Amino acid sequence: MAKAASVTIDLSGLPCPAPLLGAKRVLDDLLPGQTLRLVSDCSGIHDDLSAWCQFTGNVLMSATQRAGGKTAYLLCKAGAERTTPIPHVTLDMRGVSCPGPVLGAKKLLQGMKGGEVLLLTTDCTAAIDEVYSWSRMTDVEFLLALEMASGVQEFYLRKR
Repeated sequence: MAKAASVTIDLSGLPCPAPLLGAKRVLDDLLPGQTLRLVSDCSGIHDDLSAWCQFTGNVLMSATQRAGGKTAYLLCKAGAERTTPIPHVTLDMRGVSCPGPVLGAKKLLQGMKGGEVLLLTTDCTAAIDEVYSWSRMTDVEFLLALEMASGVQEFYLRKR
């Protein structure tokens, strides 16, 4: 099941930069650590949100495809006493196309103990959706996704 958002806004039909500006207005009114689910069909919003989050410290936690060409983005407001989990195991899958990163993570997690954290690093463009969807269907807890430089994603996953 998808993580519940503090607030959801649907800005489908609005061209960029309107969805980004709408997200900013809503996040400005949230408390640190609260989340916003932004639904948009704007083709440029993912890049806009990624760049804006890197600049502001807000976190783009997930992007989930929906019907009708829409995507639901889950954003977390910066400023919470949030710490990045300390991984027990690190898996660097840069340069490996999907579904390779998920398959590699699955294999590693099978040998890990419950409660241990895996840091998966990948530059596969489909990974944010694949990792999030896969974790919802398994005994893996999706803790955090961080977008690093040049499209590299870091996923923190905990074995239940």
